[in-house]
Amino acid sequence: MPEIKKTPIPKDVAVLEEYMQKNVGLNKSFDLGVRKLKILRKNVHFYYINGLTDAGYIIELVEELVGINDNERLSTHLFDIVHNRLVHQSVEPVNTIEEAVDEVLSGLIAVVVEGYTEALIVDVRSYPGRQPMEPDTEKVVRGSRDGFVENIIINTALTRRRIRDPRLRFEIFRIGERSKTDISIAYIDDVANPSLIEVIKHELKAIKIDGLTMADKTVEEFLVKQGYNPYPLVRYTERADVAATHLLEGHVLIFVDTSPSVIITPTTYFHHLQHAEEYRQSPAVGTFVKWTRFLGLLASLFLLPLWYLFVLDPTLLPEGIGFIGPNEQTNIPIIAQLFIADIGVEMFRIAAIHTPTPLSTAMGLIAAVLIGQIAIDVGLFQPEVILYVAVASIGTFATPSYELSVANKMARLLLLVAVAFFHIPGLVIGCTLYILFIANIKSLNTPYLWPLIPFSPVAFIQILIRRSMPGAKIRPSIVQPRNKYKQPMKS
Repeated sequence: MPEIKKTPIPKDVAVLEEYMQKNVGLNKSFDLGVRKLKILRKNVHFYYINGLTDAGYIIELVEELVGINDNERLSTHLFDIVHNRLVHQSVEPVNTIEEAVDEVLSGLIAVVVEGYTEALIVDVRSYPGRQPMEPDTEKVVRGSRDGFVENIIINTALTRRRIRDPRLRFEIFRIGERSKTDISIAYIDDVANPSLIEVIKHELKAIKIDGLTMADKTVEEFLVKQGYNPYPLVRYTERADVAATHLLEGHVLIFVDTSPSVIITPTTYFHHLQHAEEYRQSPAVGTFVKWTRFLGLLASLFLLPLWYLFVLDPTLLPEGIGFIGPNEQTNIPIIAQLFIADIGVEMFRIAAIHTPTPLSTAMGLIAAVLIGQIAIDVGLFQPEVILYVAVASIGTFATPSYELSVANKMARLLLLVAVAFFHIPGLVIGCTLYILFIANIKSLNTPYLWPLIPFSPVAFIQILIRRSMPGAKIRPSIVQPRNKYKQPMKS
């Protein structure tokens, strides 16, 4: 891209006002304003955006500057006097018009003094948005109820509140030629791997795009270059406690302004199966919850293909479980019933997202009674099809990561097709190809199936068993932390 020309701040404030009218929309855009003052016989202009700034702060600053006329004599150092009278903790000078415009459009104000080639940028942002609340997708029985919101400043503050370490770093970038979206990477300086930090910085700075209106998802696609691979290569969280935990493990987090989700890097397949509820209960209960979730994951992937294989070849079933059906014959092939029912459940899930909350109960009744039962009565579905699709769907809903659950559903449908065409060889070859596929995935050079492939016994035991916090002394080796011990080791 061609290098953007930098224009110095003009000494004549009228020239700057003309630039703002011609290039930024002053006097055309109703939300862009200028407040003109006369301080010690010189012009002082405030540029601001209505709706992004705190009017109370601006009024206080104006009152302070107007008071200069009553308390100061004519001076050749008006810029220094104004700088000193801006009663705010964040006041920074800039030298170019482009920098001043970017800051104004971000919600800060620019103070320009006649006769000087610098503008003073004051951070009086007050972005519209909601207050922190528990995210709908990561609810817990016990635990904090504050979650990330669409304001990057609030999100970093929620994280800083949990980790008051002077080595916690938040480095900020501005990405997007037109959107100029604020993006911050977070890490603990003496824990995170410096190579990982540099790779993420390099990838973020290499993003060349008009705007990041889809926020974190756009950043993810530039960062990991996922293509058409359905499996998620980064983890999202809206919980500040989950984000802080991963920082302490050595991960690098990416905060994107306007998004309530934080990107956790790097991640593996098993990161997407973790949930805060496991660590809000006792180790025994947490382990039970883990195993139940793993069972749901296996059911969501393999239950339907395995049952359909038994339908095609009932001789594979032991006599004791021959009752699993189907016990009736219909005119519609079983494979068609499975696809119709499975895709139908996905349609209901999509519809639930778009359905207003007061109507969601009515939609659930329609799904359960009118469609499910009546479809069986008229012979469209066999009861066993509805049963096993429902169990597989429960396993899908039990998967904490929405992205992973949808990817597993796609894999399940492909396994069904393989079984329909090739029976037992289809299931065996399909499962083998599935394992090989996800084993070859890498996220920022991190093996996706670690600690299973490559096998790490200690880490794999921690995946299966929720250890108590006093016993969890070592950070995960997959992030290659600089300091691998969570707790000081006894000498």
